[in-house]
Amino acid sequence: MNLRVIHAAAASVCLVAAPTWAADNGELERRIQILSEEIQKIKNELAVSEEPGYSSSYGLGPAASKIYKVSKGLSVGGYGEGYYSALVSDRNGRADRADLQRFILYAGYKFTDRILFNSEIEFEHASTGEGGEVAVEFAALDFLLSNRVNVRVGEVLIPMGLTNELHEPTLFHGVQRPQVERDVIPTTWREMGAGLFGDLTDAVSYKLYLVNGLDAAGFGNTGLRGGRQSASKTRADDWALVARLDYEPVLGLTVGGSAYWGDSGQGREFAGDELDVFTQIYELHGQYRRRGLEIKALVSWIDVDDARGLSRAAGSEVAEGVLGWYAEAAYDVLPLLVPGTPAYLAPFVRYERVEFDQARAPGVEAGPSQDYGVSVVGLTYKPIPNVVLKADYRNFVAEGEPRADEINLGFGFIF
Repeated sequence: MNLRVIHAAAASVCLVAAPTWAADNGELERRIQILSEEIQKIKNELAVSEEPGYSSSYGLGPAASKIYKVSKGLSVGGYGEGYYSALVSDRNGRADRADLQRFILYAGYKFTDRILFNSEIEFEHASTGEGGEVAVEFAALDFLLSNRVNVRVGEVLIPMGLTNELHEPTLFHGVQRPQVERDVIPTTWREMGAGLFGDLTDAVSYKLYLVNGLDAAGFGNTGLRGGRQSASKTRADDWALVARLDYEPVLGLTVGGSAYWGDSGQGREFAGDELDVFTQIYELHGQYRRRGLEIKALVSWIDVDDARGLSRAAGSEVAEGVLGWYAEAAYDVLPLLVPGTPAYLAPFVRYERVEFDQARAPGVEAGPSQDYGVSVVGLTYKPIPNVVLKADYRNFVAEGEPRADEINLGFGFIF
């Protein structure tokens, strides 16, 4: 119990139990009023200073989950990350770069125990000019009905992969997010929609959303990242279904997968033809954590119908298939060096591979291969769980145009 509460309780005893001959009725009422004001002041201070615990809820990051921990009213959180990147070889005229990559504010409001609003507002590259922007990453109402069935409606994060929902910088190794979860699963990916989520059992969770489809006009030779509509005046002639399932058979081990099915033509004409552009995305993932050891793996693939029609309309190749995978291992060595420390220090390694199956219409010239692999080795240090410092070396091996290797230094935080 807070010491201020104990002091207040003791004061109340003294005030109420004071001998009646020490004060008339007016004096007693004054003392009771003073006591009431002091108790209310203590309540206000406790309400302001109380900080909800940081843990993931419903697949969102710890900072994004703060709204689920408050009893009622407003919740504010956020995160930020920045980096310095030095190019080692194959610079191709590119310069080294330092960037405040993201600053995020989470704002949520809990109306009742069962109805809440949660949102993420992103400021990119410290400016709205020179490639920076301000964007709403998600903004949704949750209706918490039961452990098994809950409803979400609004701008939602697409529940695919390991990073799209859990993208706070303290949650992944490396200064940059995995390339596979950028070029295959286009993280951060969000659309307008509605759906269900919850826990089928203590070990099985799910999400099932209906969202507006991608826009095939943005597809290219490096996949469908440009087809994200991001809830900004979206074309909604076509819709898609997204399903995800996660299973935790034992503590520390999670396996799961997700799938996306939907047309992406959005009623457009491509070189005079109205194409459906049925798009399928699949991914399987697994994570294992035990006694400082962390292992993570993911594979994802894309299939795009009518890619030759898109290629003919664009006059350039469009990927009709994309395959990507990565595997990662890390180990927290600090408990071996400083037993009992709350800090975290983990060397890690990751290998990623992305391959594109290009569709080319007659008369469209073949471009250079976009396939590549990347090896990453680095270090992640957390003096406290909410703050992270990172360093890594990324070695790219590209089959087409050379890509520069990188030395990266970064920082991140959540609150």
